[in-house]
Amino acid sequence: MRFPCLVFDHDDTVVNSTAVIHYPSFLAYLKTVRPEARYTLDEYFYKNFEPGIIGLFRDELGLTDQQLEEEFRFWQDYVRTRVPSPYPGIREILQRHRDRGGVIAVVSHSMRDTIERDYRENGLPMPDLIFGWELPPEQRKPNAWPLQRILETFGLRAQDALVIDDLKPGYDMARACGASFAAAGWAHDVPQIEAFMRKNCDFYCKHVQDLAHLLCEDD
Repeated sequence: MRFPCLVFDHDDTVVNSTAVIHYPSFLAYLKTVRPEARYTLDEYFYKNFEPGIIGLFRDELGLTDQQLEEEFRFWQDYVRTRVPSPYPGIREILQRHRDRGGVIAVVSHSMRDTIERDYRENGLPMPDLIFGWELPPEQRKPNAWPLQRILETFGLRAQDALVIDDLKPGYDMARACGASFAAAGWAHDVPQIEAFMRKNCDFYCKHVQDLAHLLCEDD
């Protein structure tokens, strides 16, 4: 295989979660602490792209450490009762890679327990390794640490891995390790994000089927 190891993001790459879970949770919490703030879904997607969710909360919205902790608990309570659906075609990509003996890993800004639940409830092949938001900040993407651990665990080289993500933290992590990166463009149509990804990434996949075709090229 050209890429024995596939390193997936979770939200808006494997499952359709921001539009139906994370964004509504964000708006609901804002009503309690910043009722004057207004963000469209596309604006929220872009803020997750740049400067990232912590930059949005701390620098733009000015949330205190206590409010950040409250937001985290609010978000987790919201996520706990809602299971997102995988994008059509993702299950087949995952199963084909597993059947061929490939490694499936996840590096996400969701919690590990949530990721495992989403895979289990949707009947997806469970990843070999998961690195989520439960890690300390210095071990979350965009830091290289989780991808380095994946490569070390399975004795792989950077060129053996393909990182698949819809946002810049995954791109930055892949670049820090020298791994290839495929942008997942199927969750949103934000021009600034698409322009950056098309210009800078190794592969741009507007549709899930584009990723499937990319992974079949080495057959």
